[in-house]
Amino acid sequence: MIIENPTILVADDDECASLLMSTVFERAGFGQPLQFARDGVEAIAYLSGDGAYADRQRFPLPAVLMLDLNMPRKDGFEVLAWIRQQPAFKQLHVYVLSASGQPEDIQRAYDLGAKSYLVKPGNLDGLMHQAKCLMAWIKLSHFSPGEEAFNAVPETMKWSSVSG
Repeated sequence: MIIENPTILVADDDECASLLMSTVFERAGFGQPLQFARDGVEAIAYLSGDGAYADRQRFPLPAVLMLDLNMPRKDGFEVLAWIRQQPAFKQLHVYVLSASGQPEDIQRAYDLGAKSYLVKPGNLDGLMHQAKCLMAWIKLSHFSPGEEAFNAVPETMKWSSVSG
């Protein structure tokens, strides 16, 4: 199933990086606004539809999660582990986008179920090129028609049941 403009959730605690991502994706031709979570706790709340994120018109479930590893409260590894424990998110494409190029971080992310691991470029041109390539890949990807399964997130996935 080809989704013309899939929802992308960006989980990154760096507000400047998020603003830059928004600008770069807009310039790369991505027509739908990105959704943002400022840390791992917010990313899980967004995905589980908890609290302010219960309105799926405003906060649609993403086809892709771009996940930073180094975030407060819950890091990207914890978010990725949580996602892979949720049957409804089995097909969610998680792309780690991190400043770390450490082999142990890359291996751990893949072991936890990341679909891809990208090291953040050190400059705007590099980020623009990376965003264009990623958008081309996303637009060509076929996503699981599991959107209907996402619409009714089980109560057991609500944030209150996974906090700790």
